[in-house]
Amino acid sequence: RIADFQEVLGEPTVALGKLRDLCFSGIPFDGGLRCLCWKILLNYLPLEKALWSSLLKKQRDLYSQFLKEMIIQPGIAKANLGVSREDVTLEDHPLNPNPDSRWNTYFKDNEVLLQIDKDVRRLYPDMAFFQRPTDYPCLLILDPQNEFETLRKRVEQTTLKSQTVARNRSGVTNVRSSSPLKTTPNSLSEYEVLPNGCEAHWEVVERILFIYAKLNPGIAYVQGMNEIVGPLYYTFATDPNSEWKEHAEADTFFCFTNLMAEIRDNFIKSLDDSQCGITYKMEKVYSTLKEKDVELYLKLQEQNIKPQFFAFRWLTLLLSQEFLLPDVIRIWDSLFADDKRFDFLLLVCCAMLTLIRDQLLEGDFTLNMRLLQDYPISDVHLILKKAKELQDSK
Repeated sequence: RIADFQEVLGEPTVALGKLRDLCFSGIPFDGGLRCLCWKILLNYLPLEKALWSSLLKKQRDLYSQFLKEMIIQPGIAKANLGVSREDVTLEDHPLNPNPDSRWNTYFKDNEVLLQIDKDVRRLYPDMAFFQRPTDYPCLLILDPQNEFETLRKRVEQTTLKSQTVARNRSGVTNVRSSSPLKTTPNSLSEYEVLPNGCEAHWEVVERILFIYAKLNPGIAYVQGMNEIVGPLYYTFATDPNSEWKEHAEADTFFCFTNLMAEIRDNFIKSLDDSQCGITYKMEKVYSTLKEKDVELYLKLQEQNIKPQFFAFRWLTLLLSQEFLLPDVIRIWDSLFADDKRFDFLLLVCCAMLTLIRDQLLEGDFTLNMRLLQDYPISDVHLILKKAKELQDSK
């Protein structure tokens, strides 16, 4: 199988159809094959190999630019504020009520940042990976010469501030109820912060999501995006090829952006009931089930088990919450290889239902809800095989 991949990837122009077929059955980890294939399947790398090195350089430079503009410059401005008094007399100071004020933006960004921070610290808690230091800390950010406020400092200060305010319970300033982060006094010590000069993998993921939110204000950050970026970053940051691994942050950012462009409608509430929204897709899982197994479909209908109760999470997060990370990555090989873009995901959901049909047919509402919200089968190959059978029987 590795030789088959090497042959397809060795051509001057990669044959996308052949590559999709190979990837659909699972991509070997060896030699960084998965990382390379995902970058092609997610439209980050073009099919012409001659263009790869110039494109990668351009995108990685662009990402450095984003870091400078969205993290470093605001951080320097904030750090300088305490130093020079004349800033306070300028029009743009922290108390300026103008919604276009740079400071207003800064405080709004902090709300988003706190939500991201809370979510990324909890990424795959059963694995140590995200708590470990990265081999390639971002020098732009961690340069000791930089006297600017990093995201880490921003979170610490904002969290401390919101805790103080909550503790004071002083009427008007008690922002506890509107604060996006319901902080508990020990939330900072939830994980040890690494010493200066080091950063954990979750901090890199935090940065990727923060930059994404800044560049996409229409959607910004929605809970659950951390579960989409996690497996991508993990895959790129464990690439056996160190030249690629070193740039895991930038490459993850662009692959995540491309993937979100395809699934972002799932995250936008106002589109829920449109044809591209999540409700339509959930109903499609049930209409597919009705075609394939009418008895099971009727049973779920009779118990009033709506697809919203379980399929919302399955579809929105591309099953990243239902299985262990290596299994999620295997499922994503097939999903990314699907040329109809996630039609196969509906069949995987349908396969998951039919594989536990006997238990569902026997169970009552409570038992069935438990089964669907904590899915019992862990052999993803069995699920993918079943989904492929459903696809072929169309």
